[in-house]
Amino acid sequence: MTQASETRSTCAYCGVGCGVLLRPDGQGGLSVRGDPDHPANLGRLCSKGAALGETLGLDGRLLAPRVAGRDAGWDTALQLVADRFRATIAEHGPESVAFYVSGQMLTEDYYVANKLMKGFIGSANIDTNSRLCMSSSVAGHKRAFGTDTVPGTYEDLEAADLVVLVGSNLAWCHPVLYQRLAAAKAARPGLRVVTVDPRRTATSDLADLHLGIAPGGDVALFNVLLARLDADGATDRPWVDRHVAGYDAALAEALRGDAGEIGVPAGDLEAFLAMWSGTEKVVTVYSQGVNQSAAGSDKVNAILNCHLATGRIGRPGMGPLSVTGQPNAMGGREVGGMANMLASHLDLENPAHRATVRGFWNSGPIPEAPGLKAVEMFRALGDGRIKAIWIIGTNPAVSMPEADAVRAAIAGGAFVVVSDIVETTDTTRLAQVLLPATGWGEKDGTVTNSDRMISRQRGVLPAPGQARPDWAILAEVGRRMGFGAAFDYVSPAEIFREHAALSGLAARLGRDFDISGLTRIDDAAYDAMPPRRWPIAPGQDGGRFFAHGGFYTADRKARMLPLRHRAPVARITPDMPFRLNTGRVRDQWHTMTRTGRAARLSGHIAEPFLEIHPADADALGIAPATLVEVHNTHGRAVLRALLTDRVRRGEVFAPIHWTGETAPSGRIGALLPGAVDPVSGQPELKAAAVALRPFAARWYGFAVSSGALAPAAEYWARARSGTGLRAELAGRAEPADWLAEARALFGLSADIEAVSMAAPAKGLTRLAFVDRGRLVAALFIAPEPVALSRSFLAALPGSAVGAEVLAGRAGGSRIDPGPIVCACFDVGVNTILAAIESEALMTVDSIGEALQAGSNCGSCRPELKRLIAGARLREAAE
Repeated sequence: MTQASETRSTCAYCGVGCGVLLRPDGQGGLSVRGDPDHPANLGRLCSKGAALGETLGLDGRLLAPRVAGRDAGWDTALQLVADRFRATIAEHGPESVAFYVSGQMLTEDYYVANKLMKGFIGSANIDTNSRLCMSSSVAGHKRAFGTDTVPGTYEDLEAADLVVLVGSNLAWCHPVLYQRLAAAKAARPGLRVVTVDPRRTATSDLADLHLGIAPGGDVALFNVLLARLDADGATDRPWVDRHVAGYDAALAEALRGDAGEIGVPAGDLEAFLAMWSGTEKVVTVYSQGVNQSAAGSDKVNAILNCHLATGRIGRPGMGPLSVTGQPNAMGGREVGGMANMLASHLDLENPAHRATVRGFWNSGPIPEAPGLKAVEMFRALGDGRIKAIWIIGTNPAVSMPEADAVRAAIAGGAFVVVSDIVETTDTTRLAQVLLPATGWGEKDGTVTNSDRMISRQRGVLPAPGQARPDWAILAEVGRRMGFGAAFDYVSPAEIFREHAALSGLAARLGRDFDISGLTRIDDAAYDAMPPRRWPIAPGQDGGRFFAHGGFYTADRKARMLPLRHRAPVARITPDMPFRLNTGRVRDQWHTMTRTGRAARLSGHIAEPFLEIHPADADALGIAPATLVEVHNTHGRAVLRALLTDRVRRGEVFAPIHWTGETAPSGRIGALLPGAVDPVSGQPELKAAAVALRPFAARWYGFAVSSGALAPAAEYWARARSGTGLRAELAGRAEPADWLAEARALFGLSADIEAVSMAAPAKGLTRLAFVDRGRLVAALFIAPEPVALSRSFLAALPGSAVGAEVLAGRAGGSRIDPGPIVCACFDVGVNTILAAIESEALMTVDSIGEALQAGSNCGSCRPELKRLIAGARLREAAE
């Protein structure tokens, strides 16, 4: 703890695991700042973390159990869940039920879920949305090291002389690690950075070299590197002979040559090979661009091969580093929360490991084979093999590949239970039973970040309504199913002690995960526990793995694997000529059930979009800011066209965040095939084949409202604004009466005054609704994408304005900050450009000193650099 008014906790978002300091305001809200003493972030936060306090509140919260759409008591709901699961198992066997859980659960929640399913129900059908983000890394680690071990630490980023970022837009997806890397590079300009990504991203602005690799070309790239390392004599053969098996076979496969599949210019490839070969202190950071592939496990092992061949692993400033997408993806791995794992990094298919866990839990037989992984689990729900499923803390009707089929499977499931904090998501709308869970800021437990740091999440707000912690809900169902004392938990500390004790048994079986030093931690020490990196055991306290070998295989040697390039599964054809890549945007998280509540996080990007090369757009007749229909055999989406050379011809990019609640035609999961990696089961989410065509909109619209905003248009995307809601709209058929349409859109009665401006011949209509001198709502319609100041208009509802709002732009003394660039401090582009011009601000740091923009999370610094460069070009042209 810090001073009495603040509580230490951990951020709810990505796997960086940033520490935060929370101060309740007494009104149900929190102030949030970075914890300067947490080793992951040292006080830094990204825009999402800084806005955590703005995502709280009861609006939209699920506050009571519901059965068949009606509020019910906990006793009724939990008894129904227990009875239906027990009856289904009795009639159809344990393989007929499943849990689908989440990397946003705390470790203690995950532990209870895994124990209930594998130990007492007797099925391995528990999987997690972490399957979609890092299971290929797990598989690669296990194949190479014998266990799912992350060898290094975040400190290696600062100690390295070369950092290679593969399939990782660190600046937007893990901003605090990006800040640490940028600060290290500023302090040591000799530190070089390489980005490897089919798309040029914000992270590429930090790079000394960007390799615009072909989609799926990672194995080819690292095979060529392995061959080069051998040719240069850069491998450490004595170390390999002592600690590695499989070198010769891996090299022989690498020497077959895959260079033609890499897709980068020869000069850039040579520069990369020379840098990696000639630099001892290399860290290779990889993320979803590697993992989310039907060849993801091979991509991971191709990277590991190069570090093993050189012995560049486990020492300061060198090694592979997998950065995870969710706050507790690592904790879920540690407790076996996936279909092919046991707790404490034990192996489900190992009889001795199963016997150890069964004896420790005093459970029934533990399944001998892996259960259904995520993609197959929902296919089994769809075809009736799974007859009861419990979904906890995730939104698979949006986030899964083949999302339309997944949505249909959930809707048609015989018995579907969903635990969540949100009342209406694409998934909760389909459940027969809804269970209200506590959320971030309300619940207690631990999470583990990407470099093995265990941190406490602490509750500082009361549970709203009837919400309960996930572990307590699961334990109560376990008791009601007849498993009694095994689930008689009273606190997360008790669960943590059990988890720690099991890890000690696993360590005796030769596993890496060991926190047995915390087995006897009492409640007070658990409450006060500082961040700790595992292993935590007698004689062990954090640190790195494998500098001196000691791998977790039978002969204690790591394994290098012979690997061959495999192209993405979805083939490019004349009918489907584009390769769709997917990812995140800077200020949003997953399906926006949390970040979508903070208005400033939508100020940067407020609707789904498709990045497309200008030449491709021109060939298809797609104009800037118009709408594009993206389709294939799996589904369809309509997205805003963003013309940019960040993508190459024939390749397009779309973000993953939008849902049926925020933009129904922006659900990218509907386009993604369910092809999976044969080793990890991770789906290929970044290489779908698609076709494009213009969406022939007859009209486009923009709307703002201080109250309701319920679109019925063919295309719409809705977001929160500072004073209410905003929406983009479009349609292929024009309403007969725009005034009536607007009143329906905003839910306004006829007595609310309407002020209008129209030019029917030009297809222009502008409507403002005013009540007692204050703007209630406004709608702007045009035959082309509506040109007006969106950020200015979004701030007006509720203010004392009238007909002048119809101009769509600031006038007189009103200030228009422009679209948000810096979400941390809510600084718009117009404010920045004005300061650049008036104060001659020609560095990012000077902008930060004047406006604060770019001085916190750093994610907007690449955009600030581009604004400065544009100002310099304009100045040179004058």
